[in-house]
Amino acid sequence: MGKVEEDPAYLSFSENYLPWHGHVTALTVAPQYRRLGIAKLLTAAFERACDNQNAWFVDLFARASNNRAIGMYQGMGYSVFRRVVDYYSDDPTGKYSSEDAFDMRKPLRRDKKRKHIRENGEDVRINPEDIYRG
Repeated sequence: MGKVEEDPAYLSFSENYLPWHGHVTALTVAPQYRRLGIAKLLTAAFERACDNQNAWFVDLFARASNNRAIGMYQGMGYSVFRRVVDYYSDDPTGKYSSEDAFDMRKPLRRDKKRKHIRENGEDVRINPEDIYRG
């Protein structure tokens, strides 16, 4: 599931402001159908739809420990833009009370200068309350 959205104009001066972009809200494939390319097909279709809507980029959140998902998205051209500290409060392993998320982004056609991506995004830390959730 995904959507195309933008933060309100009054936040445009914030360093965390998000312009018109696509956001992957949820992507789940049943275990018996994993590793067949279904997630890649669905993501690519969403990226095309966002490109047609003239979005700057597509973003998504992945658990910092989810190496399989991170690797898949990196293979599709996504990179970590920033780390959201303690974003997830439901650590499935039970080892921690919370877990960081990687905000991963893939630039689209509109972002010719690639101003909405960065290198070493894993080292850029923000707090969950810095993200607008309208």
